[in-house]
Amino acid sequence: MRCNRRQGPNIGIRHLQALLLFLAIVVNYTARLSVSVAIVAMTDAATTNLDFPEYDWTGAQQSYVLSSFYWGYIVTQFPAGFLVRRFGAKTILLIPTVGTAFLSGLTPYCVAWGGWKAFSVIRFVEGLFQGLIFPCIHEHLAKWSPPEDRNRLGAFAYSGADCGSVLAMASSGLIANSGMGWPGIFYVSTGTCGIWCLLWVILGANNAPSSRLIGDREKEHIERSMKRPEGFHAQNIPIPWRAIWTSVPFYALLIVRGAQGWANSTMQLQTPSYMHGVLEMDIKSNALYSALPFLAMWGMSYVYLAFADIAMSRNWMTLTMLRKLINTVSYWGPAAALIGIGFLDKNQTSLAIALMTINAGLNAGSGIGSILTIIDMSPNHSGMLMAIVNGIGNIFPLLTPLLVGVIVTDQGSRSQWQIVFAMTAIVFFFGNLVYLIWGTTDQQAWDAEDYLKTRDPGCIRIDHRMNLKPMADTKPKEVIKAT
Repeated sequence: MRCNRRQGPNIGIRHLQALLLFLAIVVNYTARLSVSVAIVAMTDAATTNLDFPEYDWTGAQQSYVLSSFYWGYIVTQFPAGFLVRRFGAKTILLIPTVGTAFLSGLTPYCVAWGGWKAFSVIRFVEGLFQGLIFPCIHEHLAKWSPPEDRNRLGAFAYSGADCGSVLAMASSGLIANSGMGWPGIFYVSTGTCGIWCLLWVILGANNAPSSRLIGDREKEHIERSMKRPEGFHAQNIPIPWRAIWTSVPFYALLIVRGAQGWANSTMQLQTPSYMHGVLEMDIKSNALYSALPFLAMWGMSYVYLAFADIAMSRNWMTLTMLRKLINTVSYWGPAAALIGIGFLDKNQTSLAIALMTINAGLNAGSGIGSILTIIDMSPNHSGMLMAIVNGIGNIFPLLTPLLVGVIVTDQGSRSQWQIVFAMTAIVFFFGNLVYLIWGTTDQQAWDAEDYLKTRDPGCIRIDHRMNLKPMADTKPKEVIKAT
């Protein structure tokens, strides 16, 4: 007997949610990364609008400003996992974007009053707010993405990071050269974040059952694709902490995402300084060419997505093999390119920009290669896992600007930048090697809703309120009610 199962619409509210997530990353990334161009304009007025203040900050002080964001960013990663489980992505994702809009508008006034120290404080608080973002993104994708749509929706949403990087690098130099000067960089971020907040309040929804816009057909399609929708949307599924922290695939994921965090902070935050110092490019062309690698990332992310769709639809390989293949190209290709970049100087500017563009374009596959593995392994706990992975992974972006500040004492020194790029290449290589050996996309046994209820009697369980309670001495198969 043939069963006619109703499929969801090709374009629906789940795609609208992915678009909203894409835009959320765009506006927040633009606000986060534009500071790397703004700080060049703020310390070298001769390359931009002379009508605005110039600050005599040392390289170390500039590194403090750049790294201060990540000091705040890692603090709120872990709490974000609990908050999004308790209140949902719609409420929690609104908070960082509102905070970023407010702080961006305050930045020019605070810098005029307190210099680089005030700037560092502003960036630290902004990092506290933005630490909430990616656990919310992952939780929202898990609630709205049927398995067959996960690559498309997830890769599209995370391509907002590449788009935001392009806009931050390309527009910041133009704004700094305009009548608005470098303060305009921060005012534009305030406006774009504010517009997104209005869209999110009107169109966002925590899941398909709570959406006012979704049709019955699409809602049924999304719910049917989840194995246990009644438990999947619940907020009180206990977290199997012991199983997570003893999971080898989870540690492989931590290491590979930590390597990506190191590389991201080096390329996103240090590219303008490298181009200004070694390649001797002015602020306007610096910003435009700094954006070129991220434009390549944005375009290549869709190339990787098309390849993943074709490979899975034609059964060329398993999902685990697909993610590892794409991640290997995304890590080891850039590692080789970074080594080559370190040997170039101002007489080889075009080649340096070309290699940086190839580097970034190849790295665009890391979203499909390893970020979405979190949802594959544990859709029920994806928000919390993302909070842990992103929190620990972003310890490296916190440290790398400080490390670069120690290594690169002369921004025009090619040999000093060679050390920076070589270290990043090594991190790329070994991070992916660990993922190749121990990584997997298989849904883990500890992701099951009743996992903790079926463990041995003496095991320890942590419920959603974080209460430690030894299980009673009863038969192993007896169901113990959640507290």
